[in-house]
Amino acid sequence: MTTKTYEKKDHSELLAQLTKGIEDLTTSDRWTEYLAFQARFHRYSAGNAQLIMMQTGGYATQVAGFNTWKAQGRNVKKGEKGIYILAPLAFKSTDKDTGEETFGVKGFRYVAVFDVAQTEGDDLPEIASKITGEAPEGAFVRLIDYAREIGFMVADFDFEDSGVNGDCSHADRLIRIGHNSPAQRVKTLAHELSHAILHAPETTDYRNDRALCELEAESSAYVICQALGVDSGAYSFGYVAGWAGGGEAAVKAIKASQERIHRASALVLKSFESARELVAA
Repeated sequence: MTTKTYEKKDHSELLAQLTKGIEDLTTSDRWTEYLAFQARFHRYSAGNAQLIMMQTGGYATQVAGFNTWKAQGRNVKKGEKGIYILAPLAFKSTDKDTGEETFGVKGFRYVAVFDVAQTEGDDLPEIASKITGEAPEGAFVRLIDYAREIGFMVADFDFEDSGVNGDCSHADRLIRIGHNSPAQRVKTLAHELSHAILHAPETTDYRNDRALCELEAESSAYVICQALGVDSGAYSFGYVAGWAGGGEAAVKAIKASQERIHRASALVLKSFESARELVAA
C-alpha cells in the first residue's frame, strides 16, 4: 500500500481552515441565494421529521408540497408516492363584543409532501459541490480496512438520483457508498466512518440531533481528507453550513464539538500511520 500522500498535521489548524471556509461562503452571494431558496420551504416538527424518516428510510433531503415544488420550477415525477405528514387545521374566531380576533389549532390532517429526488425540472441552488478527480493511491482501500477493524462492512450501492452519496447503518454494521469520483468516494467513506465512530444509537439520538451529527461527521471527514491530500472544501464548507444554519452558528457548533471531531478523525488517520509502519517494517 502507498500512503505517501498522508501528512500528519495539526487537527486544530485544519478545523480553523474549515471554519474560515464556512465564514467566506456564508458572506457570499451564493449563500444569500441559497437562504432565499430555503425560506420557501417549511421547517418540520420533530414528529413530522420522524414520519418522513420512517417512510423514506432516512434518505429524504428536501421535502415540500406539490405546489411548492411547482413554484420552484420542478414537477413531481409521474407515479411518485407522497410522503405523509401532519398539517395543523388552523381556525380564527372573532369576539362579538370586542371584535378581537384569536387564532388556534383545532386538529391535524395528513398531507402529502415529496422529496427533491421525486421531482424533476429546474436546477436548485447548491452550496455543496461534489468533488471530482482521483484519490490518493490506496486511501479508499485503507478506509475499508479500518471499517472492518471497527466491525463495519463497506459496499457499493446505486442511490440513483436520490442525492445521497452514502449511509451508515449501525444495526446492520454496514456502510454503503454511492458511485461517484474516487475523491468523492474517499470523502464520503470518511464521513460515514465518522458516523460509525461517533453516532451509535445507544449514545446518540440521530433523528432529533441530525444537524449536529451531520456537522460532526462532515467536519471529521474534512480533517481526514485534508490530511490525506484531498481538498474537500467545495463540498464540506457548504454541507456543514447548510446543516448548521449559517457561518456563525456553524463555527460555534464546530468549537463545541471539537473534541469529538478530533477523536473521530484521529482514530481514522491513526490507521494510516499503523499501515505505513507495517509496510516499513
